[in-house]
Amino acid sequence: MQRHHTRAATILSTLFMGLGQIYNRQFIKGFIFLIVEALSLTYFIQKLGRAFWGIVTLGTTSQHFEKVKGIAKLVKGDHSIFILIQSLITIIFFLLFLLAWYMNIRDARKTGAARDAGHTPGTFKQSIRYILDYKFAQTFLILPSVGILLFTVMPIIFMVMLAFTNYSAPNHMPPAKLVDWVGFETFRSLLVLKSWSQTFYGVLTWTIIWAILSTVTTYLGGMLVAMLVSQQGIRFKGVWRAILIVPYAIPQMISLLLMRNLFNGQFGPINQYLKVFGLDGLPWLTDPFWAKVTVIVVNMWVGIPVSMLLIMGVLTTIPRDMYEAAEVDGANSYQKFRIITLPMVLFSTAPTLIAQFAGNINNFNAIFLLTAGNPPNGDYQYAGSTDLLVTWLYKLTLDQNKYNMASAVGIIIFLIVASFSLYNYRRTKSFQEEDMIQ
Repeated sequence: MQRHHTRAATILSTLFMGLGQIYNRQFIKGFIFLIVEALSLTYFIQKLGRAFWGIVTLGTTSQHFEKVKGIAKLVKGDHSIFILIQSLITIIFFLLFLLAWYMNIRDARKTGAARDAGHTPGTFKQSIRYILDYKFAQTFLILPSVGILLFTVMPIIFMVMLAFTNYSAPNHMPPAKLVDWVGFETFRSLLVLKSWSQTFYGVLTWTIIWAILSTVTTYLGGMLVAMLVSQQGIRFKGVWRAILIVPYAIPQMISLLLMRNLFNGQFGPINQYLKVFGLDGLPWLTDPFWAKVTVIVVNMWVGIPVSMLLIMGVLTTIPRDMYEAAEVDGANSYQKFRIITLPMVLFSTAPTLIAQFAGNINNFNAIFLLTAGNPPNGDYQYAGSTDLLVTWLYKLTLDQNKYNMASAVGIIIFLIVASFSLYNYRRTKSFQEEDMIQ
């Protein structure tokens, strides 16, 4: 069988977008591809060369003053960060254009093969109908996918790139001073240089401890409360549920700010009540140890209702027959909990538990609104005793303008959360059984 239509359409579409479609007598589709390439070439001829220059050099001329006829004149220089952003956007658009070109070649080749097989090429109206009937989901997902690429993936790539530069105050702040590529120097300073590594390892250790304790305490507390409310013989269960859900119903910011005032060491009501009973007040927010205890306790107040609701929903799905069979076999309450309740609850809530742990690593609100990372720690660089990696990153960025160091910390946070989540998701029984069903 001759395949001259397939070959001709493929070659023409490779030479210029749309020519293969026009050759296949799909004129509207071909002209659309032609217009796309014409507009793209107009844009890339102006921008692409500078984009590759900018991504490599990050600029060559800093802003400075020059004397012109004895008068100092400001000469605008290259803004390294603006150049990096613009170059990144142009390169991403170029990659999207290459993807569109590939789709154009694939479409022309497929239509050419259909012609070689004796079929008539579909009209533009038929193509639209085919998309609406059979490819609607894929087509509809293009717009959100492009949005995710531009507003989520691109900022992440930008942050990763910043970690390999020296973009920080005071020596490398454009436009007065240029930013340069430094490779892994930022990571080396963060992990090896004592002035930074002491802070990093200290904050990382507390972040892990915080994530474990805050997740375990809220989960076990929620399980305990849910089981107590679900016990037979408990009256007014609806009232108890409503009361216990109040901390969750109130906006978290309000609860945390209220708790910060309650635990105030000098004027807080908690210390005032302790003094009434002849007890000395505690430095809830000013002592490193007690500040960490306080944030964990307050997080329990905010987080237990969430776990309680989740686990109560699971408890209602456990068949009563299983408990009756266990009672017939002579199992006591503890044995029923260990053999039936706990495995069923863990099976259903394991993915949520993993998500809670990952979320607690990045629990910015609980720390920042309650302690702002304080009390201060003289051994740390721009971090306090209760700072998590995410709140330290915030301070490095907005307070100290150490953008390269903050980017490196952000990458490390991502690696920790992603690796932990993926590893544990793959090991959960609920995930494994879902794979088996599929």
